Amino acid sequence: MKNICVFLGANHGLDPAYAATARLLGAELVRRGLGLVYGGSAVGLMRVLADAVMEAGGEATGVIPKALFDKEIGHTGLTSLEVVDSMHQRKARMAELSDAFVALPGGIGTLEELFEVFTWAQLGFHAKPCGLLDVNGYYSGLCAFLDHVRDQGFMKDAHRGMLLCDADASRLLDRLADYEPPRVQKWVRQPTQL
Repeated sequence: MKNICVFLGANHGLDPAYAATARLLGAELVRRGLGLVYGGSAVGLMRVLADAVMEAGGEATGVIPKALFDKEIGHTGLTSLEVVDSMHQRKARMAELSDAFVALPGGIGTLEELFEVFTWAQLGFHAKPCGLLDVNGYYSGLCAFLDHVRDQGFMKDAHRGMLLCDADASRLLDRLADYEPPRVQKWVRQPTQL
């Protein structure tokens, strides 16, 4: 792995642990020689993470749509900031630049970005690992829901296992580095009788 794409909130959230974990993850990425790829914003947890990487002497690449950059929320203190035309281009470019994906706490944009790359992995469009950094149980309900999706026959167990979840940043990065994608078809077998 060379670059980790991180999806996270453009707000700070209510729990100070979210920003503390973003700082910790930034320092850990640099310690491991990993570059950051993220949405290029200068606000919320996104800024906290990017600043932590830059302050530790690492490399941070942002990808931001022009419409958001024009609202003066583009982070101009990064190693590299790419301004693209649309959200679709942003997500595609971030995926292209990255070797793995991690979601920290965030809102529906964070979830949308995570689920898109998770879906691409399930469909075999890429073999890059996806993970949730579960800060103070932020994603525990989501992980339980995904177990329910699997238990109800809408996802194979092997595919459920493709989304790694861990409360410890260092351990999650270790798991991403050791990740082996499953070799199974996406489709769930139909029951013989309805």
